[in-house]
Amino acid sequence: RIFVLGIGFFTLCFLMTSLGGQFSAKRLGDSPFTIRTEVMGALESRGVLRRMSDMLEMLMKRMDILARLENSTEFHKGDEARFPLDRFQPAAGLMERIQAIAQNVSDIAIKVDQILRNSLLNGKGMEGRRDQCEVPRDPKYPDCAGKVEWMRARWTSDPCYAFFGVDGTECSFLIYLSEVEWFCPPLPWRNHTVAGPSPPPAPRVQAAFRRDLARLLELIGTGKESLSFMKKRIRHLAQQWLRAARRLEQRLAGRQRDQKHILVHIGFLTEESGDVFSPRVLKGGPLGEMVQWADILAALFMLGHSLRVTVSLKELQSHLGVPPGRGNCPLTSPLPFDLIYTDYHGLQQMKQHMGLSFKKYRCRVRVIDTFGTEPAYNHEEYATLRGYRTNWGYWNLQPSQFMTMFPHTPDNSFMGFVSEELNQTEKQLIKANKVSSMAVVYGKEASIWKGKEKFLAILNKYMEIHGTVYYETQRPPEVPAFVKNHGLLPQHEFQQLLRKAKLFIGFGFPYEGPAPLEAIANGCVFLQARFNPPHSSLNHEFFRGKPTSREATGCAVFQVSSQHPYAEDFIGKPHVWTVDYNNSEEFEAAIKTIMRTQVDPYLPYEYTCEGMLERIHAYIQHQDFCTTSSLPPSPKTKTPAMQSPPSPLALSPNSTHLVWSPSAGWAPQAWPPVASLQVWVSEPQHTCTETCRHHGLVCEPTFFRFLNKEEVFLQLSIACDSTEYEMNHLYPAVAENVRECYLQKEPLLFSCAGHHAKYRRLCPCRDFRQGQVALCRDCL
Repeated sequence: RIFVLGIGFFTLCFLMTSLGGQFSAKRLGDSPFTIRTEVMGALESRGVLRRMSDMLEMLMKRMDILARLENSTEFHKGDEARFPLDRFQPAAGLMERIQAIAQNVSDIAIKVDQILRNSLLNGKGMEGRRDQCEVPRDPKYPDCAGKVEWMRARWTSDPCYAFFGVDGTECSFLIYLSEVEWFCPPLPWRNHTVAGPSPPPAPRVQAAFRRDLARLLELIGTGKESLSFMKKRIRHLAQQWLRAARRLEQRLAGRQRDQKHILVHIGFLTEESGDVFSPRVLKGGPLGEMVQWADILAALFMLGHSLRVTVSLKELQSHLGVPPGRGNCPLTSPLPFDLIYTDYHGLQQMKQHMGLSFKKYRCRVRVIDTFGTEPAYNHEEYATLRGYRTNWGYWNLQPSQFMTMFPHTPDNSFMGFVSEELNQTEKQLIKANKVSSMAVVYGKEASIWKGKEKFLAILNKYMEIHGTVYYETQRPPEVPAFVKNHGLLPQHEFQQLLRKAKLFIGFGFPYEGPAPLEAIANGCVFLQARFNPPHSSLNHEFFRGKPTSREATGCAVFQVSSQHPYAEDFIGKPHVWTVDYNNSEEFEAAIKTIMRTQVDPYLPYEYTCEGMLERIHAYIQHQDFCTTSSLPPSPKTKTPAMQSPPSPLALSPNSTHLVWSPSAGWAPQAWPPVASLQVWVSEPQHTCTETCRHHGLVCEPTFFRFLNKEEVFLQLSIACDSTEYEMNHLYPAVAENVRECYLQKEPLLFSCAGHHAKYRRLCPCRDFRQGQVALCRDCL
C-alpha cells in the first residue's frame, strides 16, 4: 500500500513538473524569430500529456488488480482484526482521485491539441505574411536593410517595439521602420490617405505679460526643500518682476510676440540624479543654481509663455510622450513644446528616453550651464581626437544653446539671474546706516574658512567680522572665536546684514556665485583674491572635467584669475577689489583704503529683472537653432558653377577692419543683424574675445560664417600661398610666417575662445547695448 501511495505521489509531482516545465520553456514570445520552434515545442508537450495519461491508466489498472487479490485471500481474513476495513478507504479515495486526474489530463490533452492545430495554422499564415514583405531597395533609404537586420536580432531588447506593433515578422519590422521611424519607405499596401492641400497653420496665440505670479507658484509644486527655496525667492521679488514687466511691455508696445509652449525640466533635482541640492538647502550648500532657476521660471512666466515644470523623470516621460520601455523608440507623438529648458542632468535623461526623437528635437533644447561649454568640447569627434572630451561636453549642440550664469564666453548665450534692485530712498538709507568697520565673509560652508587664519587676523585688526556658517550643535572649529557667526540666515535677513556691512570678502570659493552681486547692490565693497597662478584643471580639482577653457598655447586649460572674474572685469573698482592675498601688505593696504572709500549701491542693468526679461525675450523671439545653414564648400570639390558670390564685406573708412557694405544690396535674415558686424584680425596668442574687447566690442560667433571665405583674407591684405579647410576651433586664421590660410570645415567649431602663438585669427565682432552685453544695439 505504501508502494502504491508513493507511486501516486510521484506521478502527481511528475505531472506538475512536466507540464510546468514544458509550458514555461515554450511560452509564445520567448523564441520570437521563428514559429517552427514554438510548434515543435508544443508538439513535444502534447506527447508528454499523452504519456502521462497512459501512465495513469496503467496505475489504476494495477491498483484494481491489487484490490481484488487482497479481497480473495485468507491472509486478508485472518488479519482483519489488526487491519480494519477503513484503512483501505484512503487507497480507494486515492484511486478515485487518480482516476479524476487522468480524466482531466485527457481533457487537457484534447484542448492542447486543438490549440496546437490553431497555432500551426496561424504560424503558416505568419510565414506567408513574412514571405509577402521584402526589404525594399530604395537609394533614398540606404539604411533600411541594415535596420531590418538589426530588428530581426534585437527587437525583443526593448518592450517599446512591441508597443508600436512589432511582433517578430518582417512586415511588422518594415511598418515600424517606415511609419514610426524613418529608415524605410512606406509600404504600398498600407493605407495611406492621399495628402491634400494642408490647411494654413492656425494663428499663434500672442504672449501677454502677466500681472500675477500665483499660478507660477502652483506650477512649481511642492515636496522638496529646493522648490520651497525657489518659491520663497519668487515671492520676495514678485513686485520687482511686476514693475519690470510693465516697463518692458511699454517699450515693446505693438510688437508681435508668439506665445511659446515651454517645458522646464530641472534635472539636478530629480531623484535619479541624486538631488544633492535639496538636503543642502538648510545646511549652507551652494544655492546659485536654484537662484538662477527661480529667476528663469519667473522671467518665462512674466513674459506670458505657457509653462510646464518637472522635477521628476516620470513627469518628464509623461510630458514628452515617451513610450513604455527602455528608451530606444521615438516619442509616441510630435513634441508638444517649442522650447525645453533643462540642465546637463536633464539633457542626459532626455537622450536616454527619447530615442531617435532626441536628435530630431534637440534644436529646441536650452541647457542651463553654470560655467559654459565651448565649441572645442561640444563637438564629439573633435573633442575625442584632440583630447578635449570631458564628462559634460560632446553633445554636438549649437554652442549658443548653452546658457550661462555669467557672460564667460560669447560662444554661449548669457542667461544670468537677478539681484534685488533698490530705489533711491533705499539707497540713501543704506548709505546712512553703513558701518565702516563691519565685514561679512563670503562662505556658508566651514571648509571655506579652513587655512584662512592669517587673513582673518589682519582683517580683525580693523573690522568686526561676521559669518553665516551652518552649524548644528556648536561653532565649527574652522571659524575663529572672534567671528560673530549668525548661522544660516533667510534671504531677507542676509540682505539686512549686507546693508549694514562695509565689506564683503571672499576667500576664493565658491566661484562666480550670485552673492557678490547682491553685496555690491547693497552698497558693499567686494574684496577677492587674485589667483597666482590662475586656478585651472591642472592645479585645482574643482575645474577638472569642466567643458570650457581659457587657453594658453592651444592647450585646453580652464584658467580663472580670481574668485569672480565677472566682478573683476565688468564692474571693477571702487566696487570690486582684486588683490594678492599672499602679499600681506597689499591685503592690509586694500582694507585700509576700502574703509575710507564711499560707494553707492550698484547693480548692472543686465542683472535687474527688466534686464533679464529683455534678454530672454530677445532669445525666445530671435534664436532659432532648428534651421541649418549650409556647410562651406571645400576647395577640392568647388566648381566654377559653385563659386561663392562677391563678399558683402568692405573695408572701413580708416581701412583697419571690415564692415557690412551698405552697397551689398542684400542682407541675410540674421540675428544679430549684420549691420552690427565688424571683422578684426587678432594678434598672435590673442583670442577673438580679447580682440573684440580691445576694440570696445563683443565677439559674435554667429557671424563667423560671413567671414569664413578666401576673399576675406584678400580684403584684409593677407597674402595666402595656400588655403585649406580643416576642423579646428581656431579657424579661420592665418599663419603669417609661412603665409598659410585656414578656413573652418565644421561650423559647430566656430569659436571666440582659443589662441595660439602661430595664428592670427579672423574675429567677428559686434556692438552691444549699454549694460546688456548679450544684445547688440539693434537686437531687441
